[in-house]
Amino acid sequence: MNRYLAIDIGASSGRHIVGWKEGGELRTEEVFRFPNGVLEKDGRLTWDLDALLGYVKEGISRARAAFPDLVSLSVDTWGVDYVLMRGSQEVLPCYAYRDSRTEEIIPRVHEIVPFDLLYRRTGIQFQPFNTVYQLMADLEAGRLEGATDFLMLPCWLMYKLCGVKAHEYTNATTGGLVSAETGEYDQELIRRLGLPEHLFPRLRQPGEVLGEYEGLKVLLCATHDTGSAVEGIPMETEAPYISSGTWSLLGVRVPKPLTDAASQAANWSNEGGVGYTRYQKNIMGMWLVNRLRAELCPDRPWNEITAEAEADRFDPVVDANDPVFLAPESMKAAFDAKLPRLPESAAGYFRCAYRSLAQCYRQAIAELEHNTGRSYDSLYIVGGGAKNQYLNRLTEEATGKRVLALPIEATALGNLNLQMKSQHLHR
Repeated sequence: MNRYLAIDIGASSGRHIVGWKEGGELRTEEVFRFPNGVLEKDGRLTWDLDALLGYVKEGISRARAAFPDLVSLSVDTWGVDYVLMRGSQEVLPCYAYRDSRTEEIIPRVHEIVPFDLLYRRTGIQFQPFNTVYQLMADLEAGRLEGATDFLMLPCWLMYKLCGVKAHEYTNATTGGLVSAETGEYDQELIRRLGLPEHLFPRLRQPGEVLGEYEGLKVLLCATHDTGSAVEGIPMETEAPYISSGTWSLLGVRVPKPLTDAASQAANWSNEGGVGYTRYQKNIMGMWLVNRLRAELCPDRPWNEITAEAEADRFDPVVDANDPVFLAPESMKAAFDAKLPRLPESAAGYFRCAYRSLAQCYRQAIAELEHNTGRSYDSLYIVGGGAKNQYLNRLTEEATGKRVLALPIEATALGNLNLQMKSQHLHR
């Protein structure tokens, strides 16, 4: 029996999940889970690459021990972040997207290429951490001198396993440098920005085999975790989705990018999918409640927190996508700064966060239906946030859609599905 290994890494944790087909059904077993998170180093937010790679290799060893018939593996992570390389050497530190290093460069980028033009060419929503701004910050800081490559994090991890450097399409699109028209890096844009052209090779597609690691094929899934998550949703009919984790990625599959003025004004993104475009929007997500819990009640279980939030009567809401919530020293203080009055208890903060998320979902669904010219009856929610029944109910009430909450590891399932479909494995 062929078995496959999905290594799915989020901003707060990672997991190794083995999958196989049995009786026509996809079976899975989690074999390893590990922590992840940004590290503060010299006042900057960074990723611990050695720890990440060590965890990835440990999980592979455990998976092989439990399932000797593994045939392949693939890695997916969040988007936009990358590792700079000089040959086989990493240029450190590896900055995390929540770091503020792009703040000063953004207006200078827009002087060279106005955002209107950037959006028309790439279809990617404005986020201060987009790869384009991170690379321009590196250019200004001199970090690109002698750089031979930049590898998005999942491709860097797979390079460390099999020795082959690659740029995978779905993750590359998250950074704001891929042409919405051609699906390859936009070389004219890259020249205008003064970025080294040799850093931007042809893009490779999910399903391509890169090499081997200890006898296992290493191949590309949709290495952006939301790209894999959409492949893992068992949709009965075409409908919007929310991949609910640290971020809430709300979108719908469309045949081609929508780069019109309305999409730009509402800050929608057109990210690469497997044969389609993911027309979607980043919403701050469970980050809000995770940070509130870490600050206000780290030892309390989530079921108690949500039950008390539901029973509370604090009704003001905030804009969950306000930049103040991106990386505050104190999440409570960030809420305090945006509220007309303060909650009387911790439960009020959680109630506010959940209700604010639901309102953001409502607004995003309205924009999506207006911009696509379609209306939908249902909304799929997958990922860790799908387990939150209180937020699901608030979302159903706010959007008027039938919420289909699937508390499944959709990203890992999509990763596995793409490995199973790869023709390279079955020749």
